[in-house]
Amino acid sequence: MHVLVLNEYFPPDTSATAKLAMEFLEPLARHHRVTVLCGRPSYDPTERHPYYLWRREARGNLTIERVGSTAFPRFQMRRRVSNYLTYLALAIPRALAIRSDIVLSMTDPPVMGIAASYVARLTGRPFVYNIRDLYPDMAVGGDIVRPSRFIRRWERMHRKALRSAARVIVLGEDMRDRILVKGVDPARISIVRDGAPVPHTLPSPDNPVARQIRGDFRFVLVHAGNLGFYGAWRTLVRAARLLAPEGVGLVFIGEGAKKSEIEAEAAGCSAVRFLPYFSAREIPNVLAAGDLHVVTVKRGLEGVVVPSKLYPLLAVGRPILVVSSPKTDAARIVERSGCGLVADPDDPEAVAEAVRTVLRAPGRLPEMSARAREIATSYDKVKQIDAFVKIMEEISSAGPRGAQRLK
Repeated sequence: MHVLVLNEYFPPDTSATAKLAMEFLEPLARHHRVTVLCGRPSYDPTERHPYYLWRREARGNLTIERVGSTAFPRFQMRRRVSNYLTYLALAIPRALAIRSDIVLSMTDPPVMGIAASYVARLTGRPFVYNIRDLYPDMAVGGDIVRPSRFIRRWERMHRKALRSAARVIVLGEDMRDRILVKGVDPARISIVRDGAPVPHTLPSPDNPVARQIRGDFRFVLVHAGNLGFYGAWRTLVRAARLLAPEGVGLVFIGEGAKKSEIEAEAAGCSAVRFLPYFSAREIPNVLAAGDLHVVTVKRGLEGVVVPSKLYPLLAVGRPILVVSSPKTDAARIVERSGCGLVADPDDPEAVAEAVRTVLRAPGRLPEMSARAREIATSYDKVKQIDAFVKIMEEISSAGPRGAQRLK
């Protein structure tokens, strides 16, 4: 089969969708043709491209076509919107001209699913929608935009795109719940989580990176990852202030749109520290550093964003503190397995008390670690990729008419 993939970002872009697209599409391309239609690198890329109208690169069965979208830095919203619009303006006509068996869309830019559904409809091909972040819910819930007539129209168009898909691939049970409310047939929704490879050996907590992260703290909470719109950051910082007299530290590792606000919230608190990202080869050592690793989703964004950082933590057997409502996929996994704790994202005292439960009974941490390793194989990256490839092959074998029956 030949799969056409529409997503603005692809390596050397460093966005989550770019990295995950590569991880899932390279295995698909071992046995099938895959064409990725993306834009010029603009998301913190490791290389910059000069302007061009169109560029094509072939790597065996994987073809990467880049259209000459603007490549402004992503930190200024107006210029980022320019990247979105120029990508769509150039990519959609090109997509209509590429003959494929399936149109697969991800969610960069945020209206990509809507545009891809029209491409599939006009060309009579099955549409598969791989949702990474759920829009416009993410934009509204993350306080990026306010509810308006435009947002209501966006939502109507998005629901139409969802209902037109032969298959909607989501990241977790909470996202599936969100999609069901939008009127999508449950039989057409598949869960494929990001997953993580499960190593045979575990990193030692006694390493230079871990010592740098831990500092002089007696007990360390670590949040390693993007500091974006989705987290209960204020609750975490206020919990850290409550726990400071007990020798507990909170270490944020990474960057993001909300970092400056978190720094302002933590001003004057020696129990909160900020570190930049470490290199990819140091990630195992970073994961070994925390007594509890934090996964957070603020209330109202359950199923809108599904943090992928949970799976590497399970893979290396780290205890997890989920600061979210019980409805999130992360909270459900942790509570079912006993590999960590769940605390209210609106209640700093509840977060602090959750930490105190393991301070009072430190023997629980090894138990949580063991539970994490036990369930990690269920979310192994290879299994998730195999499930993704199987879905694409099922849609292709059904053909356009079969895909219509799947709807």
